[in-house]
Amino acid sequence: MHEPVSVTPRSLNALRPVVGEEEVEALRELAAPLRGMRVLHVNATAFGGGVAEILSTHIPLLRDLGLEAEWRVIHGDEAFFRVTKAMHNGLQGMELPFSPEMQEIWREGNRRNAAQLEGDYDVIFIHDPQPAGIPAFRERRGARLWIWRCHIDTRTPHPPFWSFLLPYLSAYDAAIFTMAEYVGPDFPVRRVAFIPPTIDPLSPKNAPMREDEARAIVARFGVDPHRPLLLQVSRFDPWKDPIGVIDAYRLVKRERPEVQLALVGSMAHDDPEGWWYYDRTLRHAGEDPDLHVLHNFHGVGAWEVNAFQRAAAVVIQKSLREGFGLTVTEALWKGKPVVGGRTGGIPLQVHDGETGFLVDSVAACAEKALYLLSHPEEAQAMGARGREHVRRHFLCTRGLRDELALLREWMAG
Repeated sequence: MHEPVSVTPRSLNALRPVVGEEEVEALRELAAPLRGMRVLHVNATAFGGGVAEILSTHIPLLRDLGLEAEWRVIHGDEAFFRVTKAMHNGLQGMELPFSPEMQEIWREGNRRNAAQLEGDYDVIFIHDPQPAGIPAFRERRGARLWIWRCHIDTRTPHPPFWSFLLPYLSAYDAAIFTMAEYVGPDFPVRRVAFIPPTIDPLSPKNAPMREDEARAIVARFGVDPHRPLLLQVSRFDPWKDPIGVIDAYRLVKRERPEVQLALVGSMAHDDPEGWWYYDRTLRHAGEDPDLHVLHNFHGVGAWEVNAFQRAAAVVIQKSLREGFGLTVTEALWKGKPVVGGRTGGIPLQVHDGETGFLVDSVAACAEKALYLLSHPEEAQAMGARGREHVRRHFLCTRGLRDELALLREWMAG
């Protein structure tokens, strides 16, 4: 297991202008009995993906509140992460093979990481299926409370994956899901809570940016800042359906030939399938000069993603399955209407006809994108409602509040 991930110190006080004085003081009061608590978060990657983004804010804010918080990332070779990617897809319902060899690769990876986990903690959070076997292989040593935090939708898992994982999940004291509907059948953990993910409004991806700077940044990547831009920000993954987004863009372009599309992704080391699907997306995109397929190795970091989201006329998140969809949260925070797939946590954020539109097909995606391009004042009003919805429900202070309240409850029980 890696050394603790280094994070930039943060102060809750910096968030006062965004969330208000009362919210910050309430958090400090809630955390007071937990000062000195030793908390560890364990996940699969320090960059590229929503969990890493959440933890990069969450850990320093826990420290600012007086908790001794750490974040560690597991070790794994390419074979291990190929298996865990298959598990991720299988747990979301994809019918894939799960051979005895794959199962042993996952077991051995978890056994090795469990052996390398040192130290004693009050609470250890294990995120998602990649490291989910650690408490079982440690025989629960190392923490008073083990919590599995599942960020994916396991309501209809492919049975071979779920039946394999369940005995390892029974080693946990408690679990956290994004929403109640995500809990898979016969889940063995008695204490279960529901905490939707959140964003940091002051992170480089979400901090305020001047419009002229956003336009200048996207222009560096070949986008014409004076023509309308459709945008999807997500991993290159079949569940995110970048192929369908390209098809929807082509339908829009028949009516609005000036429109452009950018697909902006991030390659994470725990997702070896991402490169294969990126290549497939490129082949589907073809030679269209108005279609831009970009990722972090092109120099698209958090600040650049911020610029793309601000420069877009319409943000799309046409997911077929979705854990939550933090890219939707980010776009709404920037006052952009979102056309999103009617799946996972997207309907928690996109209220159909209020903060954007929910769609179930390529044709519907194109239709709603065209509508927003043709009604800019209504699009602006939707975006304003979306920003307020995020401010009230999906900023990092709310995520902290929920977790601290659970820790007080669960440690007392």
